[in-house]
Amino acid sequence: MSAHSFSCLTGDIKKAIFLVCLAVGVVGVSYGSLAMAYGFPLWVPLLLSTLVVAGASEFMFIGIVASGGNPIAAAVAGLLVNARHFPFGLAVRELVGNRIMGYLGCHIMNDESVVFGLSQQTPDQRKAAYWLCGIGVVIFWPLGVIIGCMLGKLLPAPEAIGLDAVFPAILLALVIPSLKNRTTLTRATSGAALSLAAIPFTPVGLPVLMSLLGLLARKK
Repeated sequence: MSAHSFSCLTGDIKKAIFLVCLAVGVVGVSYGSLAMAYGFPLWVPLLLSTLVVAGASEFMFIGIVASGGNPIAAAVAGLLVNARHFPFGLAVRELVGNRIMGYLGCHIMNDESVVFGLSQQTPDQRKAAYWLCGIGVVIFWPLGVIIGCMLGKLLPAPEAIGLDAVFPAILLALVIPSLKNRTTLTRATSGAALSLAAIPFTPVGLPVLMSLLGLLARKK
């Protein structure tokens, strides 16, 4: 994707993408500082933030390992959370590109890039927004992690700051306009209810997947 390819996006969309990527970087600061507080060497959060690029899974991984859990079990839990990328891939299959660019397009697929990509009006705008946001996240997330790692030893209790709450708050703000649609609202609330009800009875990561059953709900 060249700079010219992004010219179809309005200034407001570019600004919104930048602010979201900046917020992702702030969450990365929290993640990096937590990793340092838990005693992880620098290469662990840096490697994960570069190759995995999935905040929720990375937070879960270091949390499980830091609490004494098996790294393999932590990785499996992260994969369960990231299983939402299967329907994501189907939804954005026309945006990721082909051949070599397709591999990069899959790597930059995340919650933010998918939301921005699917919310645009024209095919060109959808593809441009997907790539611009995806590339931004891939840059800002590791950068935030590095800053967080450097600050980690200076903060007495980084987990008490709660910067990781910015991550779900961003996604909620992005999807709220879609909830004006009655069918979307019904499916979203049904999925949320199923997920919350499953938390006491299912392993970590599975309630998120069960929320996908909300797609079967229909408005009355």
